[in-house]
Amino acid sequence: MTDPTEQPLRRLTEREKVLRAFVRDGRLVAIPAKPKKRELLLPYILERCFPEDRDYEEKEVNQRLALLHRDVSALRRYLVDAGLMSREAGIYRRTTPPAASD
Repeated sequence: MTDPTEQPLRRLTEREKVLRAFVRDGRLVAIPAKPKKRELLLPYILERCFPEDRDYEEKEVNQRLALLHRDVSALRRYLVDAGLMSREAGIYRRTTPPAASD
């Protein structure tokens, strides 16, 4: 017999599936090869590594990204190519404001 107070199971979103597959203990286990999966993961990386709307020197960008994955140059390039960060003269900046914290 089923309990009427039990909530029905919901399906995971595509983003949740990608996060489950590629993030373990707060680190990326791999960078997705498929662009679609990478696009779902990049906003998570942006919010996790660059929560403030300010300038970041390349050295700091590398340090922050290294906490997630060793291939910092690929992550930097993907964030810029996706339009989530801008780069000018070695200075990086978010192109979108930080997510509102609840």
